[in-house]
Amino acid sequence: MYLVGVGNLLAAQRQALTLERLRAQGAVRIAELTAELGVSEMTARRDIDQLAARGLCRKVHGGACLIANTSEEPGFAAKSSANVAAKRAIGRAAAALVSPGQAVGVSAGTTSYWVAVELAALVAAGQVTVVTNSPPAAEAIVGGPTGEFNAAAAAGVILTGGVRTPSQALVGPAADWSLGRLRLDWLFLGVHGLDPEAGLTTPNLLEAATDRAFMAAARATAVTADASKWGVAALARIAPLSDAARLVTDSPPPPAAAKALRRGHVDVTVALEATP
Repeated sequence: MYLVGVGNLLAAQRQALTLERLRAQGAVRIAELTAELGVSEMTARRDIDQLAARGLCRKVHGGACLIANTSEEPGFAAKSSANVAAKRAIGRAAAALVSPGQAVGVSAGTTSYWVAVELAALVAAGQVTVVTNSPPAAEAIVGGPTGEFNAAAAAGVILTGGVRTPSQALVGPAADWSLGRLRLDWLFLGVHGLDPEAGLTTPNLLEAATDRAFMAAARATAVTADASKWGVAALARIAPLSDAARLVTDSPPPPAAAKALRRGHVDVTVALEATP
């Protein structure tokens, strides 16, 4: 968090702080900058425009994201502190799609992780079964809000095998084989990037293949992604946008993306963050 009372900073100082936040989190929102730097929305956008013109970031709907190599794979811990309120709201809205008696998939990722958190009570009550390739998501369900092992919840979680990636995903032939023998009602899929042309993407080739196996096992896929993912195209394509039944996000998609989603018959749920 930036220091209070920085509204009189020079443009270069504001931009340095914005770039520092981008490097720490990977993305930043206009609303965060206006609140933390004490500037207007126009000023925050102008700072981002100048950083983007220097090739230091990419403008996305509602903010900016850091420009990275398409094969760069951020770790789970590094991404878990970014846009937490938005991710929790997305997780809550996604979990509301689940009905008792269903079996659902939860992919790896720091947004889909919050879907697992929201489903923990239903799993512990024996009402929902969760299949995941995310050890952190499985631990969130089994530990519940207290972090203590819950045997009832553990009975409702199936963790795929596989090789672990930097993003804490279990991928590869073992994961793909196990998913090929399951049938799911919903898959909640976290992605690295969303783009009308590139579709759903991830930096990891094996993770893309496992995500496709997950999608093939599910009757419907809901992509869980905050606004910072728009315009990002990573190395490996998982699927086109139209392969998703629903997008659960935190703000309305930008115009080009909204058009692509309508064309692909993808429903959009905009999650509202809880008021403090």
